[in-house]
Amino acid sequence: MFQITIVVPIYKVEKYLHRCVDSILMQTFTDFELVLVDDGSPDNCGEICDEYAKKDRRITVIHKENGGLSDARNAGIDWAFKNSDSEWITFIDSDDWVNRRYLEVLFNAAIENQVDVSVCDFLRTSTFENADNTENFTCQKWDVTDFFVEKNLNFVVAWGKLYKKSLFRKIRYPKGKVHEDEFTTHKLLFQCQKVVFVNSMLYFYFINKEGITAGKSEYYWNKDKIYFIQAMEEKISYFKKKHINEALALQRRQYFFSIYNYYNFVKQSSIIEHKKYSGYLKRKFRKAIRINKRNMQDYFRYRMDICEMAYPKLSCLYWHTIGKIKLKNKK
Repeated sequence: MFQITIVVPIYKVEKYLHRCVDSILMQTFTDFELVLVDDGSPDNCGEICDEYAKKDRRITVIHKENGGLSDARNAGIDWAFKNSDSEWITFIDSDDWVNRRYLEVLFNAAIENQVDVSVCDFLRTSTFENADNTENFTCQKWDVTDFFVEKNLNFVVAWGKLYKKSLFRKIRYPKGKVHEDEFTTHKLLFQCQKVVFVNSMLYFYFINKEGITAGKSEYYWNKDKIYFIQAMEEKISYFKKKHINEALALQRRQYFFSIYNYYNFVKQSSIIEHKKYSGYLKRKFRKAIRINKRNMQDYFRYRMDICEMAYPKLSCLYWHTIGKIKLKNKK
């Protein structure tokens, strides 16, 4: 029996796969099994995985038709429930890598603090830099809601976490959707009362220009952001149903400002994209105003441009009426 199952979804990362797998095999904590999920990769990733499996009995390779990141993660999760007695599971993306003490620190933090999820900090990098800063780190136990509010980015991502495997018993990632962790991670973590956060960058997130999100900057509109909008709406419904009010208020604000930015971005896009998505975003923008008006009244009061964007005809009528009143008062 292995304590931890590591799931690595793999697709078109031949250049980076060795770095990822080698960083896992060099872990100071060795009581793990590694599931390499070849998601129909058209390059030599499948062969590389098979070579690793020949050298280390802890490695299992799953070859499957391409189904996307969510489907590959789900295949690893399903395998872990059917074939393993492991108690813990973690995900590492195949173009990323981890510090040699990644498993050791996260496992000890979870056990010592008696929690079902431990989370580490991460470093975003476009180089191959490695920060071995595991000598002077601290662990802090967090209420899950506080962690969501204070460290939202660390909260949302699927990787950089060690989970009790039982949290996934009824939960899987949504197949065919980008921003899959936005749909899923809150459902896992809010099964817990507490999580522990390790303030050390044990996970290295590689900014891969050839990856799934390549060329899809958060500062420009692209159609994949529709999935992000859907995920935010699902989270709003989830927090409302569970009466998690602080998280609900934060998610509603994030929803508003995201739609506001997206609406502005699409106005700067091509004529085709503007025609295709401006109506959709305007409807979402009006919805964002409605669900936030109680908590952000002062903000809306001093930002008439928001009302003008969402309700141009009413705003025009408003300013026309104001102008008539002013003209009448002058007389």
